[in-house]
Amino acid sequence: MSDKLFTVGKIVNTHGIRGEIKVMPHTDFAEERFASKSKLYIVPAKGGQPVPVTVDKSRFHKNMYIIKLNEINGINDAEAYKNSLLKISGDLQEELPENEYYFHEIIGCRVITDDEPAEELGVISEILTPGANDVWVVKTPKGKEILLPSIPDVVLDVDKAAKLVRVHLMEGLL
Repeated sequence: MSDKLFTVGKIVNTHGIRGEIKVMPHTDFAEERFASKSKLYIVPAKGGQPVPVTVDKSRFHKNMYIIKLNEINGINDAEAYKNSLLKISGDLQEELPENEYYFHEIIGCRVITDDEPAEELGVISEILTPGANDVWVVKTPKGKEILLPSIPDVVLDVDKAAKLVRVHLMEGLL
């Protein structure tokens, strides 16, 4: 197991008396994550060590997944995990196509302009998902926030290894 765990869903409630749980997915790969025999970890909302679990079966219902885990045998067991997070280990993450990134790969990257000489704008502190495209929130050294749309005209290059993003500042962005 990789030391780092990544959230794929949140247990929002129980379902029925047999120990099924309702999960709000937080992943683009929900069908793979919640498929039969998938290995997950429950990170209890009240704190504590991650609990390894295996999916027995799941189904999509009203924008959520109803999941039966092998380790949860009744409603009383399931109740204990309400509001807990479901996570996977880092080695189970899907490979993404070129120019697509996981949030954790982008947050913390330094942002520089494409000007000569390059100007350092700050560090990406958050990613907003309002609709058509993501918006990267860059926190400047002075504490100001710059909102950069994650579009090809603005984001020119992302170097995940160096944690560096090169951007073109279109008129009106600052």
